Amino acid sequence: NASRFVMMNLTIDEYALPEADQLEREDKWVLSKLNTLVKEVTENLDSYEIGVASAKVYDFLWDTYCDWYIELTKTRLNGGDEGKKIAAQNVLCHVLVELLKLLHPFMPFITEEIFQALPKKAGGEKEAFLMCASWPEYQEARRFPEEEAAMEAVMDTIKAVRARRAEMNVPPSRKAEMLIVTATPEIYAQGLHFIQRL
Repeated sequence: NASRFVMMNLTIDEYALPEADQLEREDKWVLSKLNTLVKEVTENLDSYEIGVASAKVYDFLWDTYCDWYIELTKTRLNGGDEGKKIAAQNVLCHVLVELLKLLHPFMPFITEEIFQALPKKAGGEKEAFLMCASWPEYQEARRFPEEEAAMEAVMDTIKAVRARRAEMNVPPSRKAEMLIVTATPEIYAQGLHFIQRL
């Protein structure tokens, strides 16, 4: 379903990860989380901790990619800024392909099928088959600890508001006023559109 959503929203024939200065905070957050996942899953597989590795990929796919990142990109995918739309598509596609590579040892056939339907990486050698693709590698340049922490703070706020609304049986259609008291207002100011929408 995640792959179907991504493919339905792609207008690109090839994907390439944008430069760091063209990435939004949520892009840096997901790339940083993916980078950590690659490192951990590789270490787990090297230590034959196959169950732990598969659980980490599963959790990332469901929680980080589907529940959060896809939702966070919907505004850009449906917005009028073409540059932001293309950047979101490139990051969505890049993360999905890297996830397919991590999933391939556990689910070889479905991951290969999905990989064949996705755009291929721009430049360099084309990877005809997922089974022949190089394994993802941890890259220090894809570590964005500040953006990751800022995004997590905004997400924690959204989770807390949702939990409180559920506890108090507030219907989803009802708007609520919210006051955030913080020593770092810029974090929430930059994430305000996510808090309002989600």
